[in-house]
Amino acid sequence: MTSAGPTRPTEEEAFVADLTKASTSKTVEIPTGTLHYQEAGEGYPLILMHGSGAGATGWVNFSNNIGPLAEQFHVYAVDAPGWGDSHATTFEEFDHVAAHIAFMDALGIEKAAIVGNSMGGITALHMTTLHPERVSHLITMGSGSGRSPKLFSPGGGPTEGLKVLQLCYREPTFENMKLLCQIMTFNPGDRVDELAQERLDSAITHPEHLTNFLEGLPKGGPIRTWFAMDDLLRITTPTLLFHGRDDRVVPYEHSLQLLSYISNSRLVIFNQCGHWAMIEHPAEFNRMVTDFIHSN
Repeated sequence: MTSAGPTRPTEEEAFVADLTKASTSKTVEIPTGTLHYQEAGEGYPLILMHGSGAGATGWVNFSNNIGPLAEQFHVYAVDAPGWGDSHATTFEEFDHVAAHIAFMDALGIEKAAIVGNSMGGITALHMTTLHPERVSHLITMGSGSGRSPKLFSPGGGPTEGLKVLQLCYREPTFENMKLLCQIMTFNPGDRVDELAQERLDSAITHPEHLTNFLEGLPKGGPIRTWFAMDDLLRITTPTLLFHGRDDRVVPYEHSLQLLSYISNSRLVIFNQCGHWAMIEHPAEFNRMVTDFIHSN
């Protein structure tokens, strides 16, 4: 029996393989400074908002998603002010909603589908309450549901995952980043060392971001302004909520609460999944996001 030999990659596979952090890297000026972002694809705009951990960036959080999503959409993965290669900012200056609106204005994006992970999900929710006319589709993963009472979340302090996240800001070492990746996932797999090194490299490149984050912790953390829960009742934007059943950073009851407040919403809970659904289940996540935007 002879072997059929290696198959040639499809056009879609070749397109994804050609995308790198360097090839998709761009910057834009907004009133508060320089925003760095990754850009790929054509068509309807889709903006990706990353979480708050040390070393988090648009590329670090969404490298498994940018290429596949860019086959269908014009994808922008933004480094929020105070993260990645975007401008530094203090706690008092944090306003991620205003920064993303300014980003859209600078690039001439009138309306977009918004995808936010963790802190990015909180930003996406707040942005939708303040500027509903700019958000066509709202998608969150592992988002907190505001500073309201919870039934099952820790009542006397941060979760296990948030404690490790803060440790990585205080002591950005490879060992701590590896621990973070293990806490953030149900099964970190054989890429845990690669993920840890990628986050460490990103974190130590801009130590001013680490300092500003730590100085803001006693004042309320990286999100200075939250949405009010009652404001969510006014959201009519089609909303898709993702959460990991095994999330040790933001327990999944947060998304259950969001589901009860947002009328036009649906919730997908991934079993055997931690805080990073888009990293642990990228193929299913990418497919569901694509189908949701096309069908709503």
